[in-house]
Amino acid sequence: MASGNTAPPPPASLPRIVAASLIGTTIEWYDFFLYGSAAALVFNELFFPDSDPLVGTLLSFLTYAVGFAARPLGALVFGHYGDRLGRKKLLVLSLVLMGGATFAIGLLPTHATVGSAAPLLLTALRLVQGFALGGEWGGAVLLVSEHGDARRRGFWASWPQTGAPAGQLLATGVLSLLTAVLSDDAFGTWGWRIPFLLSGVLVLVGLWIRLSVDESPVFKEALERAEARRAQVDEQPPLVSVLRHHWRDVLVAMGARMAENISYYVITAFILVYATTSADVSKQTALNAVLIGSAVHFAVIPAWGALSDRVGRRPVYLLGAAGVGLWMFPFFALVDTGSFGYLILAVTVGLVLHGAMYAPQAAFFAEMFATRMRYSGASIGAQFASVAAGAPAPLIATALLADYDSSTPIALYVIAAAVLTLVAVALARETRHRDLGRIADEDGEPSGAGPAAGARTR
Repeated sequence: MASGNTAPPPPASLPRIVAASLIGTTIEWYDFFLYGSAAALVFNELFFPDSDPLVGTLLSFLTYAVGFAARPLGALVFGHYGDRLGRKKLLVLSLVLMGGATFAIGLLPTHATVGSAAPLLLTALRLVQGFALGGEWGGAVLLVSEHGDARRRGFWASWPQTGAPAGQLLATGVLSLLTAVLSDDAFGTWGWRIPFLLSGVLVLVGLWIRLSVDESPVFKEALERAEARRAQVDEQPPLVSVLRHHWRDVLVAMGARMAENISYYVITAFILVYATTSADVSKQTALNAVLIGSAVHFAVIPAWGALSDRVGRRPVYLLGAAGVGLWMFPFFALVDTGSFGYLILAVTVGLVLHGAMYAPQAAFFAEMFATRMRYSGASIGAQFASVAAGAPAPLIATALLADYDSSTPIALYVIAAAVLTLVAVALARETRHRDLGRIADEDGEPSGAGPAAGARTR
């Protein structure tokens, strides 16, 4: 039987666990964001050359959105087996799938070589990327969240979240360097392939580190308990348990993701289109602004996570959602000036406010679900929302720009998402004091023993 007083890992091991999650997550997000940046910069010409530039960009972002469509399937598959077999095994698989697909994109023939087969192959590999990322996020944040205690969970669990800006930083940095040292012809001909091929090296490094960590004591104990019960009665699949006992939490997680997801892709992906087409900013300048903003984003996420340990997940999350909504009109006004300094300010402030949502999200979502359904619950809530939020965000923003030739509808789009997130998080309960081993499991039993373990933590 599990004990609610499971000792946290020794001080030296927790940073190693954090590093394993962070490095793997950084590589996965590098692969994912690299595609988004390339979609905005060169894929419209390489894979959709028969369209006018803006329509080509729309088609390019459509293949970008396809990756999000595969993320819920990845969440279901990885969540199911991650809750039954363990977080580590599934995280290794997700890293191999993502890295392999990204490396293969670097070898793809373009439309000029194989015609319409080129965008079809690109779309297929994008689906593999989305499937892998759908399973990556939940496992990475849970691997950290389930180690240690609740006192600093927000801080430690926020470190895998820094994998997103770190991946964005790495992807944008490599592209920025290549566009600076290569001519437009060289970059469009072969230079764009280099960042994708580099993924193969990064995956080997990530696997070496990720294979060195172990499952959390919380999960091991929950697995032992489940195996003992399974000898007496068939255990429900994690997905069924989630929808039966935690459906409200899934809806809260989905609502919480709307402003976070939409604002991020408008600020980091769509901005590469808007700044270059509407504000007459060069590709290099736009990439450099995102590069600087991503560096600041990386630095502030752990600080927001630590703050959530002191004041709660909800207050920090609500601050970020409200801030992003209020920032949208100033954001576009600053970009419209065409000034590099104002462009940096616009992106950086937007990403700092985004970090107030993204940092506490890992601990917030993990604390909603019982251990034996936590991978499924957190992944489903996060990834199903991404289909309605992050997936169409650059596509919708580009379409609004094409139809109205104005940033106003795009700002209103992000503000509407912020309102939805404010409502969802306001209706949620604070989770920062929850013991992950004591949240009620699928049979109504506590996940851990102890005086307060019998109470259903909802």
